[in-house]
Amino acid sequence: MSLTDAQWARIEPLLPDRAPKRGGRWRDHRQVIDAIAFKYRTGCPWMDLPERFGSWKGVHNRLRKWAADGTWEKVFTALLAQADAEGDLDWVVAVDSTIVRAHQHAAGARPKGAPAGEPADHALGRSRGGLTTKIHLAADSRCRPLAFHLTPGQAGDAPGFTQVMARLRVPRPTGRPRTTPEVVLADKAYSSRAIRSHLRRRGIRAVIPQPLDQIAKRKRRGRSGGRPPAFDKNTYRQRNTVERCINKLKQWRGLATRYDKTAAIYLAALHIAGIFIWSTR
Repeated sequence: MSLTDAQWARIEPLLPDRAPKRGGRWRDHRQVIDAIAFKYRTGCPWMDLPERFGSWKGVHNRLRKWAADGTWEKVFTALLAQADAEGDLDWVVAVDSTIVRAHQHAAGARPKGAPAGEPADHALGRSRGGLTTKIHLAADSRCRPLAFHLTPGQAGDAPGFTQVMARLRVPRPTGRPRTTPEVVLADKAYSSRAIRSHLRRRGIRAVIPQPLDQIAKRKRRGRSGGRPPAFDKNTYRQRNTVERCINKLKQWRGLATRYDKTAAIYLAALHIAGIFIWSTR
């Protein structure tokens, strides 16, 4: 997978133009991004990158440095801002999570001395199925990612909800970034009083079905159980957009299986996939 000229025209102005302090000029940005996309699209080891991309170490260093200083996320966010300014973001947001298996090469990162922002567990969990990572994400109505959050695979969906919503920040030409969707769609795993209260406080309409046990508990309490939360079946039909977004991301074999030792690098790869998706609009 390589960037098209149209994609490059969107991305190039958003990339750093200053050379590193040592080593002279940057290698060609477009070649490096194409190399990173090839690695994650195919899932190949770094040392097996084709010769046309040059030294794999230089490509990996660029991925690592721009992950550490937040460049990948900034480019991703800038593309969201462009879409919002052009009226291409309708703010009907669906939230869900997906579990990815972690390859044995993903284990073994240093527990101490991790870079700033890196979780102590590196977002790796161990269950009966082995090492896993859970991706919590929000997607728009056109199956495009808006925000990501990583946890160990055994973590619940509901605790990650507020974290992924906190990462949803779209800058605007004037004023504060927009952080509040008009509607949030989610499945029964997110039907908790805390989540509904969180959305209500922020003025966001929740479209979340209640599981059977919550319905039964409310009915047993009679009048003290209160009214059932509002639920719009027609709007809820759009929730599949986040599942289709997950399918898009998992077409990249290096995302469908995690090979990276640190959560920061794996999160950067998710942002790069998002950059490819948003730059094609």
